[in-house]
Amino acid sequence: MAENRLLYLSQTDVVATGLSMAEIIAALETAFQAKGQGRTEMPPKPGVHPGGGNNFIHAMPAYIQDLQSAGVKWVSGFPENYKQGLPYITGLLIYNDVATGLPLAVMDCVWITAKRTGAASAIAARRLARPESAVMGMLGCGVQGRSHAEAFHVLFPLRKILAYDQDAAAAQRYAEDIGNRLNVEVVPVKTPREAVSGCDIVVTAGPILKTPHATIQAGWLEAGAFASLVDYDSYWSREALAQADKFCTDDVPQLRLYQSMGYFQNIPPIHADLGELATGKKKGRETPAERTMTANLGLAIDDMAVAPLLYRRAQEKGIGTWLPL
Repeated sequence: MAENRLLYLSQTDVVATGLSMAEIIAALETAFQAKGQGRTEMPPKPGVHPGGGNNFIHAMPAYIQDLQSAGVKWVSGFPENYKQGLPYITGLLIYNDVATGLPLAVMDCVWITAKRTGAASAIAARRLARPESAVMGMLGCGVQGRSHAEAFHVLFPLRKILAYDQDAAAAQRYAEDIGNRLNVEVVPVKTPREAVSGCDIVVTAGPILKTPHATIQAGWLEAGAFASLVDYDSYWSREALAQADKFCTDDVPQLRLYQSMGYFQNIPPIHADLGELATGKKKGRETPAERTMTANLGLAIDDMAVAPLLYRRAQEKGIGTWLPL
């Protein structure tokens, strides 16, 4: 009888696989095509909220038929962690064999969460942003700010990023890091409006809040621009959201669940989910002047699209630690 074992991949191991953003975007394309055709299983994610406030720990199970991938991510987000020098997002992913149900791997999910979130936004932008988009506004210069710059750089001819963060030093570090890494001009700006007005693409990636601080006002987002709301609607006023010609999300049932919990109280009607856009069931951008938005919640199929790539690459490179079951 064969020994039952699983592969443990630490965060260092996951990074060492060398998986590229382009590969991750391609895998998520397959996942959203499958979602749009009804070939995924993904219940809305349940969660607990230790300590109250905006803390969360979510369970995110999914199965993608086209990729023969199944598993669950157990991920937490604690906004005050930075005060202890700890990351906002932490967690683990379990990747299962779809033929037997046995766990094949357990891997750190911090890098996965960062990369696949940026990739999902880029996939939405492929349908909703103007193809020639070259100027990006980034509000929030942390992990997601970096992954989104990387993902949009894969699909669009970015030449300038205007970077805003409440911590000016963080914006300066971001400018130096991303400017050197992607070979684009990155300009730290002093006000949120400077990272919105005049931009082709706008990404807001602050902490997720039930009550939005609503900093971005009507008239800031240019006609023809695309916005990705990575922090739900935390950055956006009701009036600014109302100017969207098309407002999309990655999964409507999950967004409705979060509305029942008090989030997304001021959003406009939902035009489409990302599966509908990926399969062409709903139209993306139709005119150069449309203001388009997506509020992606982050889906378990995103993670399960990346997990098999990491598992195979780690085996090929001899990365990770085998553990008995």
